[in-house]
Parts: sequence; C-alpha cells; structure tokens
Amino acid sequence: MRARYPLSLTIPLGITAVGAACVAYSAGIEARSFRLRRVTVPVLPHGTRPLRVLQVSDIHMVSGQRKKQRWLQSLAGLRPDFVVNTGDNLSDPEAVPELLDALGPLLEYPGAYVFGSNDYYGPRLRNPARYLVEKATGRHGLNGNPPAVGAIHNPWEGMRDAFDAAGWIGLSNARGRLKLDSGLEIALTGLDDPHIKRDRYEKVAGGPESDADLSLAVVHAPYLRVLDAFTADRYPLILAGHTHGGQLRVPFYGALVTNCDLDTDRARGLSYHQAGGHRSYLHVSAGCGTNRYTPFRFACPPEATLLTLIERP
Repeated sequence: MRARYPLSLTIPLGITAVGAACVAYSAGIEARSFRLRRVTVPVLPHGTRPLRVLQVSDIHMVSGQRKKQRWLQSLAGLRPDFVVNTGDNLSDPEAVPELLDALGPLLEYPGAYVFGSNDYYGPRLRNPARYLVEKATGRHGLNGNPPAVGAIHNPWEGMRDAFDAAGWIGLSNARGRLKLDSGLEIALTGLDDPHIKRDRYEKVAGGPESDADLSLAVVHAPYLRVLDAFTADRYPLILAGHTHGGQLRVPFYGALVTNCDLDTDRARGLSYHQAGGHRSYLHVSAGCGTNRYTPFRFACPPEATLLTLIERP
C-alpha cells in the first residue's frame, strides 16, 4: 500500500524536491552548457570593413574543469580579429596552468586584458543570500569594496607575464594599441577593477585617440562612476564583465542582482549608457564561470561573446 502524507507535509516536501531539482540542474547542467552570444555594434567609421571581437570574461577557472577548457580552446576557430579578456580568470590558485592551456589558442590572436578581483585574490565561502539582503537594504555595490583582511593571494603575476609574452596588452589603468593584420589601429583604454577600488581614471582620462581607427574602453566591473567617465569622454563602446548576467535569473523577469550599482536590466548583453550629454554602447558579458563556492547558474548559461563591429549609420 502506497503511503499517504498529510497536506501539511506534502507541500513542503514538494517544494523541497523542486528546489533540489533546480539546484542539481543549475550546477550539473546549465553551469556547463557553454554558449556563444553574437552581437552587432555600429561603431566603426564609414568605409571600414567589419571587425570581429571575441570577448571572454569571468572564466573563474578551477583545476579539473576539462569541458570549460576544451570549449575555450574551441573559440579560436571563430578566427576573431582580436580578443578582449575582461577579467576574473581564476577561482583556484592552482588553476593558472590550466587557464593558460585553455586560452593558448586565443593567445595566438591580438588581444588585450584587464583583471578583476578574483584574479588578485582567492574566493571565500560566503552566503549567496547576502547579495539579495544587501540589495534590498540599499547597502551593496555603491562604491565597491576594498580587499578583505587576510584575502588569499592568487598567483596572478604568472598569468600576466604569459599574457604579455603573447603580445596581449595589459589595460589596468593604462592605454594601449593593437595594430591588426588589416592595417587598422585600435586604441584601448582600460581600468583596474572598480569592485576593489583599484580604478584610477585620472591616469587614463582624456578620451579617445583621434589618430586611431577606433577607440574602445575596457573594465571588469561596470560601476556607474566608471561608465559615466568613459561615456562623458565619448568612447563609442565599453566592454565589461563581472555581473555573471545575474547568475541566477528569474524566467520572464531577469536578473535580481548585478554585484555592483549597475541596474539589473543591463546585467548582460548590449545596451546604452548616457552621461555628460553623450551616449556609449555598453556590452556586459555574462561570463563563462562561477565562484567555486557557488557553482550554480539558472536561466543564465555561461557564455562568451563575438561582437561584430560595423559602420555607424
């Protein structure tokens, strides 16, 4: 005879079962269902052929993530004109060799990078509900947070050296240029991570370089103070990551948090940002990883983005 449970137990048991299924799906399936987002952005001068820019972000590599490594390697088959890495490559201090192996084929292309907080410091176990509580009370993400006392140092120096040796340009509070095989010159302006208050806009202020074919702005965390500065200086396109697209999204509603002061409607994908009487395109990558202690994604599959830049109208 099949056991019958009173209604007072049936409903909680049902909720628990659904919750367990969602956790199993978000960690075991969706967090490993890598996707390529394709976006077209009209920012090039007239007469310029389209450019293909591959943006990778928030890899959060953990040792042993073989599927993620193979997928990252496969992106080289897209043959981009150049690559932009918007940071948070690590979630395991032992994973630098595996990260560099995964990015190896992409390092054959021209590229540029900024770092995020998880490149410099190892992750800590924290209650993910904290993000929702702090959002509800208006205390989270207003200015970023300095590194926690006793934060674990990641061996980011070796990663930086490998990127530099491959010819990728470091943009942490710096400017740089990429000269493409086509002869085009791309000027890039980048900032160190605003999430841990390492950004120093005064070091790179002044706006796009007039003698370049295109100027782009790059930062890990899309805090409004940074977006306002880039937009007021008339950069046509800003590339960022950090938000994980919200990571756990509600179907037909969207992201609940961005882990910064950017509004949730712009947690991933292409949008506009306005400041100082000017408007820039903003692309926020949802990234392809998670913090090792919260390995879940829901309604927000891991991604990289191929941006096709075309002529302005």
